[in-house]
Parts: sequence; C-alpha cells; structure tokens
Amino acid sequence: MTTQIVSRPLNAEGTLNRYLPMIIIGGLFFMFGFVTWLNGSLIPFLQITCELNHIEAYLVTLVFYVAYTVMALPSAALLKRVGYKNGIVGGLVIMTLGALVFIPAAQTKMYAIFLAALFILGTGLTVLQTAANPYLVVIGPAKSAAVRISFMGILNKSAGIIAPIFFTAYVLTDMSQFNEARLSGLAIEQRMIELQELSNRLITPYLIMAAMLALLSVFIYFSPLPEVDLAEDETSDSAKDDDNKKGIMHFPHLVMGAITLFLYIGVEVIAGDTIGLYGKGLGVTNFGELTSYTMAFMVLAYIVGILTIPRLISQEKALMSSAVLGLIFVTLILLTSQQSTWIWELLFAWTGVPAIPNTVLFVALLGFANAIVWPAVWPMALKDLGKQTAMGSAVLIMGISGGALFPLFYGFMVEYTGNSQMSYWVMLPCYAFILYYAVWGHKKRQW
Repeated sequence: MTTQIVSRPLNAEGTLNRYLPMIIIGGLFFMFGFVTWLNGSLIPFLQITCELNHIEAYLVTLVFYVAYTVMALPSAALLKRVGYKNGIVGGLVIMTLGALVFIPAAQTKMYAIFLAALFILGTGLTVLQTAANPYLVVIGPAKSAAVRISFMGILNKSAGIIAPIFFTAYVLTDMSQFNEARLSGLAIEQRMIELQELSNRLITPYLIMAAMLALLSVFIYFSPLPEVDLAEDETSDSAKDDDNKKGIMHFPHLVMGAITLFLYIGVEVIAGDTIGLYGKGLGVTNFGELTSYTMAFMVLAYIVGILTIPRLISQEKALMSSAVLGLIFVTLILLTSQQSTWIWELLFAWTGVPAIPNTVLFVALLGFANAIVWPAVWPMALKDLGKQTAMGSAVLIMGISGGALFPLFYGFMVEYTGNSQMSYWVMLPCYAFILYYAVWGHKKRQW
C-alpha cells in the first residue's frame, strides 16, 4: 500500500517537519483524555447533586460512549467529504458546544441536560478519534505504530491524571457536608438550596474547558497540519484483493478487532470510572481522585511499552500479556479483603497519600493491564485494509461504545446484588476474548 501525506512545504528548504503532525495530534490526545476521564469524578458528583442511584449514575458513561456508535460512520463520511484537518476542527467546535451546555445543566440541576451535554461532547470526540487514530498508523512504519499510539496514550492518560485532580480542586472541595446522612436530615427546601450551590460549582470549570477547546480549534484551523491520503497504489496486492471483497465485513481480523476494542473500552471505563464510587462506598476519603491512580498506572504501562515494543516484545505478545494481567487483577479484586491496605502501606506509604484498600488498588492496577491494548489492536486490525482503511477506522471507533454498556451493566449488578466488589466479575470474559484476539483472532483473513 502506498500512503502519502500531502501538504505544502513548511520551511525554506521545502522539507516537511515530520514531527509537527505528532505534536499537534499529541495536543489533541491530551484534550481527549482530559474530557473523557473527567467522567470518573463527575459520576459520584452527579450522584450526590442529582440524587441518583448506581444505575442512573452510570448513564453518564452510557450517553457519552454511545455517541461513538451512533456517530462513527457519519464521522467517516464527514472526513471523506471535508478532509481530516477540517474534520478535526469540526470535532473541536462540537466539543466546545457540549462544554457550554454544562452551564444551563448546572444552573437547572436537570440530569437530562447533563446527559445531553455529555452526548454532544462524545459526538465531537468521535469525529476527532476517527481522524486521529488512522493518522498515527499511516504516518510511519506499521511495526512501530503501537509505539506512536503509546506516546499519544501517555498524553491521553496524563490528562486523565490531571483532570480528576483539577475537578477535585475546583469542585469536590469541602464535600463532607454533602454526605447522605446529613442531607437526608435537612428540610427539602434547604437540601435543594445546598445541592444547587454544589451544582453551580461546575460552571467555571466547564467555561474554562469551552474556552480551551475553542482556542485549540482556531489553532488547528490555521496550523500547517498536513492532510493524509489513504488512497492506495492500484498495483498493490491489497488493491487486487480488495476487488474480491465487497465490504468491510469481509475482513475478519478487523471485525474481531472492533469486538476486542468494544470489550477493552468496557473494562477500561469500568476501571477508570467506577473506582471513585467503589472507593467512596468503602470509605476512601479522596474518592474523587481515584481515577488518577488508574491513569497513573496506564501511563507507567505506556512507558514500558515504548521501551520494549518492538525491540524486546512484539505487539501481539504485548497484547497477550495485557490480557493475562487483566485476568489476574480482576481475580484479585474479587478475592481481596475490603479492609486490608498492606500493599499500599508497603509500596506507597512514602507518598504521604492516604492508604486505599488492596481491592481498590487492584482496580487501579487494571490501568497497567489495559494501556497497551488500544495501541496494539489498531495496527493489527487495520493491516491489509488498503483503501478501506478510513472505513475500518470508523468500525474500530464504534467499538468504543463498550464504554457505554459495560459500566451500566456493572451498575445494574451493584444495584441488584448490593455487592460492588463481586460485580467486577463482568470483566473476566472481556479479558478472555482479548487474549483470544492476541493469540489467534488477529491472524484470520477469511471467515
């Protein structure tokens, strides 16, 4: 396959600065992470503010991630019409609108408006993800694509570390007065007044976010970001094979790659977005920051991946290792005491951060298991697609909808069993399928 990056020269010698696209896309991935991983802190906040049960609270993840399913194919059509650069700008504009909708949502304290705002944010992110991920795959050698995506993952998850801390500092300060026992003892009018004051704390952070997104869209519009051309050489083997393939569903490794991402995003979002409520239920005082722990372990895993892939370990073996670690950590979540904190005290007491129970720590450690899955699956699933690459990217993006369903399913399990710890079993079959794809699924070229 012949892939070209078409752009005007960027300097006097007429040579393209090959690092500029990576820097710009890196900024986008940081923004992806900041917006996405705010949800982990937003869920317990909205549970208090809007007085929600577990199922209602996890509608946050449902509407945010279902946008990827609904809007992925329209996003691919949009990119085909306007190009990748203009599509990125359009995605940022949509996200700006979504951030602004949080203002009337906070003022009215209406959960439906919060959900509408989250869907708009998810729609904008769908456009951006559909453009950015194949961009990273095609601008360099395929065997090192996982490394490039891992660099972006570091930025994405670093934002995931910062976002909960930012949210805690601006929104979740002095939360002791909003405990369930105290609120239930207040008169209805006083409770509504205090909850409205709490809801209003969202206005300033989301105004700041809207301003940042708007500025970034202007920067991208005027930047010399090159356009990518995914058209292939007609004489290539991929082009000849593609004549015999009537549709994208004729690529088994792509379809199973999308299923793998569907399951992976499900477990990633469970690890990042449920840990706050799980810790809150076990009495962890800094529950609003727990998503940062999951993201920190993901960043650590990305660094390990960059240092070892493909020098010491292939993308396939890295994916296998991730699946096995996921199975181990979920088993430990289920079997570990809710009171014991000896692992944190042994390894992390030097940080001065309050100790968290071992079972919560294993939820955070899932971040380490999850990190390499996304960068490993993308190049494996897009391999040999040729001119179908853009559509294949949209199919993979649709897999992100796993983040809509699995946390909600976890919420159903918690609500109806009353056991948040044992409900984490829902992740075991997901890691089992990821292991299957790493060993056999990615090799299939015929059904």
